[in-house]
Amino acid sequence: MRSYQSVLILKPDLDDTLVEKAAEKVDGYFKKYGGETLSVENWGKKRLAYRVRKNRFGIYLNIYHTCENEKLDELEKEYSLNENIIKFMVIRLTDKELERALARIAEAGKPAEEGEESDSDDDDKKDDKEAKKETVKEGSDDS
Repeated sequence: MRSYQSVLILKPDLDDTLVEKAAEKVDGYFKKYGGETLSVENWGKKRLAYRVRKNRFGIYLNIYHTCENEKLDELEKEYSLNENIIKFMVIRLTDKELERALARIAEAGKPAEEGEESDSDDDDKKDDKEAKKETVKEGSDDS
């Protein structure tokens, strides 16, 4: 069984409950074809580069999943028949790529403990800049 990433663009007029239902329906497709959902990310509503089925905006879903290789064409056919999906792309992933992607998602879900440390580093940098300015001002006063 191979790992895949599916990026789906849904109709922009769907509310959150309909987006969740669409994700559940897609999860049903994976189960139907012998796969499973590993991760689902809702990237939100974004402006499209060009109109797709008369839509200027779309709701992006990024899904990591497994599927039987022989069933991939049938899965793509299900995507194209789903009225809420206006565009899709399926990418085959290597094991390394899948591990990196899932690690990135897990890291993004953690609380920002490291972010607090970097904020204090930023404050230290500001203090250093202010100290340099004061040093330059003192040096120019002596002239």
